[in-house]
Amino acid sequence: MRKYLIYGGFLLAFLAVLSSCKKFLDVVPDNVATIDNAFTMRSQAMKFLFTCYSFMPRTGQLTDDPAMVGGDELWEIPERAAYLDLAKGFQSKVGPLGDRWTSMYQAIRDCNIFLENIDRVPDMQEVERARWIGEVKFLKAFYHFSLVRMYGPVPLIRTNLPISADVNQVKVMRDPVDSCFNYIVQLLDEAIPGLPTTIISPGTEAGRITQPIAMALKARVLVTAASPLFNGNTDQVGLNNPDGEPLFNQTYSKEKWEIAADACKMAIDMCESQGMKLYVYNPAFQQYVLTDTIETQLSIRNSVTEKWNSEIIWANTQSNTADLQRLISTWWDPRYLDGVVTRGELSPPLKIAEMFYSDHGVPINEDKTWDYAGRYALRKAGKDDRLYIRNGYTTVGLHFDREPRFYADLGFDGGIYYGQGHYDDKDDMNLFYLEGKFKQRNGKGKYGFNTVTGYYIKKLIHFQNVVNSSSDYSVVDYPYPLMRLSDLYLLYSEALNEAQGPGPEVYKYIDLVRKRAGLGTVTSSWTNYSTNPAKFTNQDGMRAIIHQERLIELAFESQRFWDLRRWKESARELNNPIKGWDLSQTTAASFYRTTVLFNQTFGTKDYFWPIADNNITTNRNLVQNLGW
Repeated sequence: MRKYLIYGGFLLAFLAVLSSCKKFLDVVPDNVATIDNAFTMRSQAMKFLFTCYSFMPRTGQLTDDPAMVGGDELWEIPERAAYLDLAKGFQSKVGPLGDRWTSMYQAIRDCNIFLENIDRVPDMQEVERARWIGEVKFLKAFYHFSLVRMYGPVPLIRTNLPISADVNQVKVMRDPVDSCFNYIVQLLDEAIPGLPTTIISPGTEAGRITQPIAMALKARVLVTAASPLFNGNTDQVGLNNPDGEPLFNQTYSKEKWEIAADACKMAIDMCESQGMKLYVYNPAFQQYVLTDTIETQLSIRNSVTEKWNSEIIWANTQSNTADLQRLISTWWDPRYLDGVVTRGELSPPLKIAEMFYSDHGVPINEDKTWDYAGRYALRKAGKDDRLYIRNGYTTVGLHFDREPRFYADLGFDGGIYYGQGHYDDKDDMNLFYLEGKFKQRNGKGKYGFNTVTGYYIKKLIHFQNVVNSSSDYSVVDYPYPLMRLSDLYLLYSEALNEAQGPGPEVYKYIDLVRKRAGLGTVTSSWTNYSTNPAKFTNQDGMRAIIHQERLIELAFESQRFWDLRRWKESARELNNPIKGWDLSQTTAASFYRTTVLFNQTFGTKDYFWPIADNNITTNRNLVQNLGW
């Protein structure tokens, strides 16, 4: 795909000319002759096809993904952050942080140009033409969905306006949010029949849209439409168009959850019919026979970092992770004390470390056998802890007796960091571990960058990365995942629980995800270990379980930011302080004191981005989001 994007460079040159037409939504093409030339033959049209792909947001990149550090999942060195001001509540309608209004409407315009002209290309087979049309309709749906997630109701651009359009035709209003979702689903339904069920040539086509991808996105769109932010959201009662048309339906609809559940199941069936399954680490060859403990951790980590593994439904080929891994890796080789290219500077707060379950698979504040009150007390690791925490190392009780995803996803002071050149887990004293106190190899106060909370991301780093010298960090690259099968399973459990309440089918799909994570079923875990053993038997309790399961399973994958919003839980979670450990201390007793880094604030208006003031000024038919 990269090859065709390079070939499309000339096309971007004339699109730059097109972009000079900025009439409010930038949907009026003004260079018809050049567009005609782009569809004179198949090879030229292909370049336009991949230009439509080129607008894909760069998920997983700090410069283009507000879900990385724009919420509460990761904190950043303040002077380095791209979207940290969003997390701090410094959003503005003058120059909105992460504003996608212009770029997404430009993308939609180019998709419309393609769809309006592709039938004129003479040297194409009809099967291929149908595929390309399906891909672009999918992209058009995705770009509209990206706008709706950010801004709520938006103007729908079904077709481009003619170049003769007068100013009143261009000054469009926002469409009601239900109309937005209906149109997105309509586009996806139109796209699916023409798409292939699988990619035949991964070397040249990986990342292009297939039926499983389109059906999975449809499931996500419908679950979003059914969620509290969009389904009967009475907080938006005053958001109306200038003609008085309400933009949010104020009546809750359970039917939306039923429709979403059906779409999730259809997507699951399609994915599984193409051989997709939850990833389990089982290489054809490995140097050492590993313990179940490490194999479980690698199943969790590699479900994200193993390129095109059996669980990946959709990955963003325009957003590879080499730079991200260098940014978040905390590997320091004692041979290179002057520093290496790894930085370790994206830091999960203490609240994220506490979010993961106990080793019994229930929240740590619910586990009747786990010392929640004493979680900050010091404790020395023993032999039984050696694959989680360095034998003999003193750390806090919070780091003991936790679920496998805690150890697979997080790095912490004293924690074992499997891989990076050390692969024999029987020789645990030679496994790499972190030292995070002041001026220790992974701590604050040394050359380079460092954690700001005391925690590091392990999940997004391939275990075979290796530091070769002070300036060379060998990285196993992979495209950033946009949707995994585990995500789809949990969406189905959520939708089914909201539509029908808890039952065997709800438990089945969440339990599949838990099993891969080395945990017992929801029923056994809550019955045997929870202080609220009946929690999973009622809809509210099961909802809380599913929400926490999603936040854990999809941690650091740009999902928490959007999930908290659609659930309308951001106002609760993002009004809590961001905490970490006292990083300027050299002893365990002093280091493990909680420190407040920032007191977050989040109001009702923050659920949606403001529309930039200049767009409102130019088009008075656009109403601003409430509170801005």
